Parts: sequence; structure tokens; C-alpha cells
Amino acid sequence: MGQFDGKVVMVTGAAGSIGSVVVKKFAEEGAKVVLVDHSGKAQKVADELGDTLTDYLVVTGDIGQVETMDDMVEKAVAKFGQIDALAHVAGGFSMGDPVHAVHVDVFEKMMYINARLTYVTCGRVAKHMVDKGVNGTITAVLARAGLSGGKNMAAYSASKAAAERIVQSMAQELKDHDIRVNGVMPSIVDTEPNRKDMPKADFSKWVTPEQIADVIAFLSSPAASSITGGSIPVYNKA
Repeated sequence: MGQFDGKVVMVTGAAGSIGSVVVKKFAEEGAKVVLVDHSGKAQKVADELGDTLTDYLVVTGDIGQVETMDDMVEKAVAKFGQIDALAHVAGGFSMGDPVHAVHVDVFEKMMYINARLTYVTCGRVAKHMVDKGVNGTITAVLARAGLSGGKNMAAYSASKAAAERIVQSMAQELKDHDIRVNGVMPSIVDTEPNRKDMPKADFSKWVTPEQIADVIAFLSSPAASSITGGSIPVYNKA
């Protein structure tokens, strides 16, 4: 018996390096999983998990669009009845130029991927939980970079800081509905793309996707019933 037996968990970015591991974690704990991804690759993740993922739904689209997100929630409700937990993993990273270069394309991209997606996705799932009286959990992947600025990282760090403020605000807005909202704040994550981008780094100091998945599962479980509005650091040695 898993701690999420009978529970429905929606995972965004489900085909990604972190998201796919989060899907696996919840599946191993008995959850029914809604795999959300924009790339169309989430079905492959489900197929690879085989019998581990006993009941699931794959939905594809741009979760930054309210209508798209509402449609995904409706499909999840039609199949499973409700959503008990959201693991919002979808996001992205891009280096930029100095702010004085005024190249706003990277800024707009980062704000969309990291701030708007958090605002829309978490907000629409929260609306479902409020409307249906679900005492659910919402957990979003943030980033340590959102705590301070960095050279050529203004766009990324600002977008992750905005995402954290969204999480904290939602925690205050939803506590009277018994809906907990938290963030997981990792440093550099040990993924294949990051290894390719930083081949000389000491990978042993990086956080693994499995470590992030463990923290998300904990925050989504009854064991974390007293935690809301948190930005939980997952820094390992880096």
C-alpha cells in the first residue's frame, strides 16, 4: 500500500528530466497520475513505467493559457473525479544579457515559462479544489537563483522570484480552504542537459531529480500537514 493510494496527482512538465521522476515517485506510492506536458512525450514516460503506473491520463498543451489549463482540469475530473495534489514542475532556464542591453526576449520568455505558468496552472487547479471542496496540496518547483540576482541572469532570477511570491500568496489565500501551497527550491539539478552545459562541474554536489521528487512527495503527504507557504531548500552540497 502506498501513501497516495486512491489519490489523484497532476504533474506538469511530466516528460522532463525532473517531471518524469516525480511521476515515477507518485506512481510507486499508488497515485493515479495526470501527466501534463507540452511536447507530446509524456505518453512515452507512461509507457516506460509500465505496471508501476496503474491508472493515468496524458494531456498536452500550453499550460500558460487559461482555457487550455481549464480543459486539462476538466479532463482529469471527468476521468478521476477530482485532483488531490498538483506537482508543478514545468519551467525553464535561459541565460541572458546584461539588463542594460535591453534584450527583452529572454525576459519575456522566462517570465512566461516560470512566472505565468505558475500563476495560471496553480491558480486553475486551486480553483478546482476550492469549488469542489478538495483539501488538496499544490507544490511548485522554484529555484535558489530566485533568492538573489546574478550576472546575465536577471530574467531567470526575476521569474523565479515572481514564482515564489505567487506560491507564498496562494498559501495565504487558500489556508482557510485547507489547501496547502509550497515551493521546492533546488540548486543546480543533475540532469543530462546540465551536464552537457557544464561538463567540468562536480556533479556529485548537484541535487538529483530523485531528491526533488522525494521532497515534493513529502509536501504532498499528510506528514507535511502543518507546512504551507514554505520554500523548502534542496541544496545538497552545491
